[in-house]
Amino acid sequence: MKSAVLLLASHTAVLGIGFALGIYALPILTAPAPPTAAEAASAAGGAMFTGEFRRDLKDSDLLHWGEGRVSIGRERIALTGRLAPGPDYKLYLSPEFVETEVDFARLKSAMVRVGDVRTFDNFVVEVPPAIDVARYTTVIVWCESFGQFITAARYR
Repeated sequence: MKSAVLLLASHTAVLGIGFALGIYALPILTAPAPPTAAEAASAAGGAMFTGEFRRDLKDSDLLHWGEGRVSIGRERIALTGRLAPGPDYKLYLSPEFVETEVDFARLKSAMVRVGDVRTFDNFVVEVPPAIDVARYTTVIVWCESFGQFITAARYR
């Protein structure tokens, strides 16, 4: 009986670890090819504002971080840098700087969702014509599926 319980527990643990690794690896395996640094820099050419994603924000950690230069323009937002891989990343603009999940939840109704972030080494996200980036101060990467703060940068 004791060995059956240990066998069940060990198999359950391995299944859990495999599932967690799958959630982490699937976005990496299914991500489209990222823009090259030259393509991201070209997309950033018409930028009105710039900011920096940093790893040392309050709710950034080993699995949730971003680093690099983010350029914000009327037509697109581009990152020349890296994000920790993960599922269902969304790009938001906020009227206030945010670096925690609590602050994100508090301000979400005042934010605008720009679009999906599908790559982790550099990205370019098209800005819908209805969004005026000058009305906001901060760009945020958020994991929608798990409600996780990834990174943010103040751009004005």
